[in-house]
Amino acid sequence: MSHSNRRVELHLSPLLNFVGDVNLLAFSPAKQPATQTSSLPSLYIYAPVTELPYLYTVLAKLGFECYFNASNLQEWQGLNVCFFKKQALSSQQLQALQLAEKQGAQVCSLQSFIEQHLQWVEVSLLDAEYLLEIEKASSLSKKWPDRLRRLFDVAVGSLLLVVLLPLFLPVALAIRLESKGSIFFKQLRTGLYNQEFEIIKFRSMYEDAESNGAQWACKNDKRVTRVGQFMRKTRIDELPQLFNVLRGDMSLIGPRPEREVFIKDLESVVPFYRFRHLVKPGITGLAQVMYRYGASAEDARYKHRYDLYYIRHRSWFLDLKILLKTVRVAFTGEGI
Repeated sequence: MSHSNRRVELHLSPLLNFVGDVNLLAFSPAKQPATQTSSLPSLYIYAPVTELPYLYTVLAKLGFECYFNASNLQEWQGLNVCFFKKQALSSQQLQALQLAEKQGAQVCSLQSFIEQHLQWVEVSLLDAEYLLEIEKASSLSKKWPDRLRRLFDVAVGSLLLVVLLPLFLPVALAIRLESKGSIFFKQLRTGLYNQEFEIIKFRSMYEDAESNGAQWACKNDKRVTRVGQFMRKTRIDELPQLFNVLRGDMSLIGPRPEREVFIKDLESVVPFYRFRHLVKPGITGLAQVMYRYGASAEDARYKHRYDLYYIRHRSWFLDLKILLKTVRVAFTGEGI
């Protein structure tokens, strides 16, 4: 099930007027998202009472049918039971979770449940405990160790460079014929552990495109040349980054590297944005094949969900899926 075109606005709502016991609160979304092809499962959530208004707002917009802090259920077998901020739960809530698990319910954290069914990390629900799990997963991964990944990057990157090198000459000629300036474009980006490096791309904009300062790329961007528009749709402008991969600055797959000037703005509106720097940036990534070309802070927030999911769950199988989807994006022109 693809969620690549889902747009979800997340914000704090005013406190809701609950009727009766807030611990028995339940809701069903009035309308499922338009792109949703099958109904999401209902779930029972145990969370601190003070968190319920916010959880209601977030989960209603994601399309889940939820029941909060149920205290009168006798049969738990087959139900989906989640917890949020487990350390802040009461002894009664913890006992309910234990009973549910003993009777055969599927018990897990709310964030894990969302990951399983939506294949992203809901950044609005992040907490310190979960972020530590992400950091541990990124540094202690046994499924796809860094040394093996590096060998994969060098081997596949070298092969791709040899195969695609014949494209460099006609692309360079097209760039030079349309507009003055250099063929390649170099720019500082932030990578692993917040270290900056110089990224290499084919130039897709006019030479003085940022004379008025750094700007987000967008659809129908007037700064982009006609050749640049084609290169962006097919991702040809990214090919010189294979040299960055061989040099060790980047990996074939990972979160896209961003400019520090944008990162400083994004980390004030996107929770824990710099956690994406726990791994090397990539030429392509999960966010790139699941979402359109990023053009705003709102897009960056949405893509951050996929970047965190990738860091937590990265494996050789997931990397292979991303590579195959990248080929599809390049041939179908699903870029900007």
